[in-house]
Amino acid sequence: MVAFTDINQKSRSTARLTLQTVEIASETLAIRCLDWDRNRFDIEFGLQNGTTYNSFIIQGEKLALVDTSHAKFRQLYLELLTGLIDPAQLDYLIISHTEPDHSGLVKDILALAPQVTVVGAKVAIQFLANMVHQPFQHQIVKNGDRLDLGNRHELEFVSAPNLHWPDTIFTYDYKTQVLYTCDAFGMHYCDEPTFDEDLELIEADFEYYYDCLMKPNARSVLAAIKRMGKLELATIATGHGPLLQYHRAELVDRYQQWSQAQTKTETLVALFYAEDYGYSDYLARAIKPGITKTGVAVELVDWNNTEPQEVRELVSQAAGLVIGMPPQSDKEAQAILSTILAAAHAKQAIALFEAGGGEDEPIYPLRNQFQEIGLTEVFPPILVKKAPDRVINQVCDEAGTDLGQWLTRDRTVKQMKAIDNSLEKALGRISNGLYIITATKGEIKSAMVASWVMQASLTPLGVAIAVAKDRAIESFLNIGDRFVLNVLEEGNYQHLIRHFLKRFPPGGDRFAGIKTVPASNGSPIIAESLAYIECEVSNRIECSDHWIVYGIAQAGRVAKLDVLTAVHHRKVGNHY
Repeated sequence: MVAFTDINQKSRSTARLTLQTVEIASETLAIRCLDWDRNRFDIEFGLQNGTTYNSFIIQGEKLALVDTSHAKFRQLYLELLTGLIDPAQLDYLIISHTEPDHSGLVKDILALAPQVTVVGAKVAIQFLANMVHQPFQHQIVKNGDRLDLGNRHELEFVSAPNLHWPDTIFTYDYKTQVLYTCDAFGMHYCDEPTFDEDLELIEADFEYYYDCLMKPNARSVLAAIKRMGKLELATIATGHGPLLQYHRAELVDRYQQWSQAQTKTETLVALFYAEDYGYSDYLARAIKPGITKTGVAVELVDWNNTEPQEVRELVSQAAGLVIGMPPQSDKEAQAILSTILAAAHAKQAIALFEAGGGEDEPIYPLRNQFQEIGLTEVFPPILVKKAPDRVINQVCDEAGTDLGQWLTRDRTVKQMKAIDNSLEKALGRISNGLYIITATKGEIKSAMVASWVMQASLTPLGVAIAVAKDRAIESFLNIGDRFVLNVLEEGNYQHLIRHFLKRFPPGGDRFAGIKTVPASNGSPIIAESLAYIECEVSNRIECSDHWIVYGIAQAGRVAKLDVLTAVHHRKVGNHY
């Protein structure tokens, strides 16, 4: 048992890492890991006031730990935890989500408590299996499932995917009325007070945190708040920053207002899938990133975790629908499917994919029904005949990108016309060379015509490339990836440009009919290029609608020394 009365407000520290233990409710203890000097989060977000990582112990007849901490606290955290509880008595480890700042010590907990049952959403358990690389006892929970710890500590789980991780769940304790929300409603703010006594002191960090992490998933925020509506809350125990108690209702209301304002103006895709059927959830999450990188919002809807009225409202708001085939025997899913067909209209886009569960709803009859209503099919049905691999992942990503680009085509044209005429003409006078970027991951190859390319450093030799966020090749250009910069030849490039600028179907071979040879880094060298440079990505910088990808040059060769590089002269500077 935990001796709660002996540990209230005790702390341990080393350098600028501090641990604080506080009893926040009956038989409920917070372990707050205070990181005073952290100045960046998720690479691109600057921090002014450090951050905290909060985890919690709940002692009923059974003992539960909610989340762990960041690996930088390993020694301090484990020493404190083992002084508070006997790991051999730990019954449950509840994982709110698997982002490393909250689950960085899961493997250590499993070593200390091999008997523990890890509790989390299906996706969380899958992610953890890939993180810890060892078998462990687990219990998958869905929205509305309950876990009784005894002594009136009955826990209910609230599904909150995409806040801001796909596997997020909230945990509500009926005895203490504490809702454990991990990232949601938190903030990167480090200070001794455990709770939100001084609103003026924290509200700027609270809003900044929302803008950085929650605003892109505003619809998911609203869905989570709706699921929370039936719960009587005394405290929101966040994963970062102070816990919300004094101003809890006002801060939740701010989340709702901000999210409602955000969703009024965004383009939306409703993506329907089955969480526990075939590869449906896997494929849905492979399609989603391609859509979102075009600036289109996605609402994931589990066939068995929604209501017809919610679906009717969602479909009426959506510009596009993506349907993962449900099982024919699932009556609830069939009722939802009928609701979708009744609410769909001719101005919407439609796309379908098989789940591969063995008894999928037939895809082509359903496709015909949507086409009869007048919906536009943006990419052909994705058919699943085996377990998904890198090839099907790329097909899904490119299909999602095609859908997002189709839905934003009018917005893109509007943006092209929005720049002041004299300014766009001036920008157009910046001339560039013409290049083709090629890259390979496993057996998958991709390519892109590029003109925003420059040498960026001398020591080491390096190049910088601007890559639009909605380009298919963007996912091939993360840190550590390798690519080839193919330099095109003046007077001998038009046919290559025409080929690589055409629209390819999802998963289509971009190199069909093009002679290539493999570079030493595995990416294709275009045989007709004037020169090539092999590079490895060492940095990426987000710049509005583009990534600036910096690569270190590792090898290269010029085919013709006396020939010039092809040059691209634009007339305007607000599109390629």
